[in-house]
Amino acid sequence: MYTLNWWLSTFLTVLACFQIVQGLATVSDNQAATGIQDTQFPDLYEASILELQAGLDAGYFSSVDLVKVYFARIEEVNLKGPALRAILETNPSALAQAAAMDKERKLTGKRSDMHGIPILLKDNIATVASEGMNTTAGSFSLLGSVVPEDAGVVKRLRKAGAIILGKANLSEFAHFRGNSLASGWSGRGGQCTNAYFVNADPCGSSSGSGVAASIGLVTVTLGSETDGSITCPSSNNNLVGIKPTVGLVSRAGVIPISEHQDTVGPMTRSLTDAAIVLSVIAGKDPNDNFTLAQPSIVPDFTKVLNKNALKGKRIGVPRRVFLNDSITGNDPSVNVAFEQALKIMQSLGATIIDPADLPSADEIPQSNNETIVLDIDFKVQLDQYYAALRKNPSGVRSLADLITFNDAHANLEEPSGFEDQGILIESEATTGRNATFFHALAFNKDLGATRGIDAALKAHKLDALVLPAPGFTTVPAAIAGYPIVTVPLGFYPDDVVIQSAGPLTVYPAPGVPFGLSFLGTAFSESELIGLAFAYEQKTQTRLARKAFSAAIPKTQLKDVVGRD
Repeated sequence: MYTLNWWLSTFLTVLACFQIVQGLATVSDNQAATGIQDTQFPDLYEASILELQAGLDAGYFSSVDLVKVYFARIEEVNLKGPALRAILETNPSALAQAAAMDKERKLTGKRSDMHGIPILLKDNIATVASEGMNTTAGSFSLLGSVVPEDAGVVKRLRKAGAIILGKANLSEFAHFRGNSLASGWSGRGGQCTNAYFVNADPCGSSSGSGVAASIGLVTVTLGSETDGSITCPSSNNNLVGIKPTVGLVSRAGVIPISEHQDTVGPMTRSLTDAAIVLSVIAGKDPNDNFTLAQPSIVPDFTKVLNKNALKGKRIGVPRRVFLNDSITGNDPSVNVAFEQALKIMQSLGATIIDPADLPSADEIPQSNNETIVLDIDFKVQLDQYYAALRKNPSGVRSLADLITFNDAHANLEEPSGFEDQGILIESEATTGRNATFFHALAFNKDLGATRGIDAALKAHKLDALVLPAPGFTTVPAAIAGYPIVTVPLGFYPDDVVIQSAGPLTVYPAPGVPFGLSFLGTAFSESELIGLAFAYEQKTQTRLARKAFSAAIPKTQLKDVVGRD
């Protein structure tokens, strides 16, 4: 009996070992068949367009896999866990779009570097309702509305093969509703928060675009800026942001504030990704007359990505007003990091001209002309936007209707702490583009351009200006219509004094990022991108600190590929 048991035991052991080996071989074969090896899957927290394209081209994963994995990552942290509230809605057509792009890649190759790449849009950028998403600027007054057509930038993205993953939360109506409303809050989306400190201010108005890009909820995002709305959330979320010259990128189909200042641009984890996206969305659009004045050829902005771009360049520091903490309200740690950045640029071969002040600097914080222009433009253009809708279930067809709607639906649009619609009321009181408007518009150009950025550039023979992103940095470029390229600069120290930024948010806060902004004249994006790239590549500041642990999604491509 003992001998029989021994032989039986030995047989079962050998059989078990054989099955284990066979099982391992099967796993290995499956990995070989599906490409499931961690080394072939980029970490989605940082994954770049080109890294994903390499994996797509090699067949390690598909665009369908990308959409699935990003949906899973959104599910982890958007309304669950830290509840960052970065995403308003995902695209029910995204998987079908991805499958179509996968098929096309196999049959005829890719259309562009954006082929099969998911992108998230700020929810003021129109997409056709038949796709299954809303375009609302975060407002219930536009829920279920039907736009006439895709926004101009969306048409370009689709033509390039990009996949629209969803719509990002934002400061309602691009933070043009009430001055006391916190950045990142909308009626539909609630309070979006920063992934680098619990309940920290994400800034705005492109808040969700910033938060989503910062932790890899999508490959790249689009934001819009009137004054600060790409630059600030890029700064607060450790991102690259490009605010293009007004007229380089179409605003057609974007819920407006002002045609004189509005622009659309990329918010990404790297200059390379931002350059790829900008190269796709820039260009003339007959539906936006401002774009018809741009240079005839749209550059391939990836061609200016040069690590040596700062060598021999003259970079000016407009110190007066913009580096005065008593005026800007910046924490002193921002200027400490900025001074170090100047030394780094010098080490890369730049000549720093300091100071290179704007002649108009003292007037800019005092001027009310920007408000005059925005208030008047907003009423004119928003009324036109509502009137052009093919359908709007709320019945709202004008700014006046919107104000009434918000009051009538206070539970949705005016919860405690978020009641303010003072800007809407101020705008509704305007009477059109009168002499006061045109005087203010001309004075803005004088302050921002003639006696502002252009004056400093010419007086000191500069290639660009540079400033910390926080403060009044965005104002001269906003009122001039000029570009800004922002890259990560640093993080608030652990002992920074935490302050309230709204009913639910704080700023500054330990570990929250801040950025460095390069400014130039009209259509100087190529110059600014090159300079910013050289600084980015030298410093790699984005990689110095990650979001807080609970805000980092865990799902990766290896969890999706080969699993239906």
